[in-house]
Amino acid sequence: MRLATLLLGCLLALSPAAVRAEDTGPLGIGLEGFAYPYPVWFLDLTRDNERQRLAYMDVTPTGTPNGRTVLLLHGRNFPSSYWEPVIGVLAGAGYRVVVPDQLGFGKSSKPVGPFSFDVMAAETVSLLNALNLPRVDVVAHSMGGMLAARLARNAPNRVNSLVLEAPIGLEDYRFTVPPVSNDTLLRIEGGVTGDVYRRQLMTNYALSLPSSAIEPFVSIRERVKGSGEYPRWLQSFVNSYQIIWGQPVVHEIPLIAAPTLFVMGGNDRNAPGKPFAPENLRAAMGDNAGHAKALAARMPDGRAVVFDGIGHLVHMEATDRFNATMLEFLNGH
Repeated sequence: MRLATLLLGCLLALSPAAVRAEDTGPLGIGLEGFAYPYPVWFLDLTRDNERQRLAYMDVTPTGTPNGRTVLLLHGRNFPSSYWEPVIGVLAGAGYRVVVPDQLGFGKSSKPVGPFSFDVMAAETVSLLNALNLPRVDVVAHSMGGMLAARLARNAPNRVNSLVLEAPIGLEDYRFTVPPVSNDTLLRIEGGVTGDVYRRQLMTNYALSLPSSAIEPFVSIRERVKGSGEYPRWLQSFVNSYQIIWGQPVVHEIPLIAAPTLFVMGGNDRNAPGKPFAPENLRAAMGDNAGHAKALAARMPDGRAVVFDGIGHLVHMEATDRFNATMLEFLNGH
């Protein structure tokens, strides 16, 4: 069964002909035809009494194996394929690398019911169980940092160490942003054009990259609009905003026992929901580097490093420096 699933994943992820044929046309909400850098597997799960498929890459070491596994957790606006420059370095250093798309993202199924970080953490544990991985190191970006924090709290025996790259959720957005209904979010997100989305990523994330570097993400968002299941994709995307706003992790971060390294971009002022906040409160939102330093100081074993001149996509904006910092930390734990 797993071989058949792998073969299907490889066909979906690696077929150059399919990618070329579909690179400007409609895209399925499971990103069928969009290439991932490594073969894609699928784990069957159940959520909301529906069968779901969790997609993941499982990359074996290319260097001398060290017996350890790194779990990479993606952000809200990105498929797990964007971890490619990190995967190669980790595998070359001897790590096995497991890279899931959480349900609602990338090549995984798109549930339409409310999301929960507790459920997502439990599903991540199910993946570790299926792969016979009792303990992993976790490297997480953006929204993935919130999930990593909940995973470390709910399953502390499964997490050896944490690298949190530009995590969001370092403040409680409920304190500054009022609730926003699903209907309002569906209307706003449904009206986002490619040009608007490109500006959002470049501006909100204070990126030091050329806009061409984020074009694959803009393209994905535009192409899924041609799918007959686009309303399902849109509802799932809105669900992920609601957990970021309504299920804070900042209050439990100081309680995380695992050694933790925050890697922050000095220019990153990203704060989900900021446009909905009262104008007099917006300026104080998104002091992410400052929050990371303050939280690290309250943790049993936490520290923070800040890359000046870098925005929210640290591993893409400062790839070599990020990889070196990450490996130094992992190898020391």
